[in-house]
Amino acid sequence: MSQELQQSAIDITSNALEKYNIEKDIASFIKKEFDRVHGATWHVVVGKSFGSFVTHETNHFIYFYMGTSMAFLIFKSG
Repeated sequence: MSQELQQSAIDITSNALEKYNIEKDIASFIKKEFDRVHGATWHVVVGKSFGSFVTHETNHFIYFYMGTSMAFLIFKSG
C-alpha cells in the first residue's frame, strides 16, 4: 500500500476506534470510509484473533495492529 493509503488507514482506523467499541461496527465504519474516500470495493476484517487468505489488487492491502492488540486487515478487491 502506498504511504498515502497507509496514513489514510491509520487515520480512519483511529477515528473508528474513537467512535465505536464493537468490532463489527469498527469494521463497518472503516469499510464505508474507504469506499467513500478511495472508491469501491474495500473489505475490512477487525479482531484480536483471526486467520485470512485473500485475493487483493496490487498495492491495495494492509495488515496492522492498533489499540489494545486489535488487528486490522484492509484490502481492495473486485
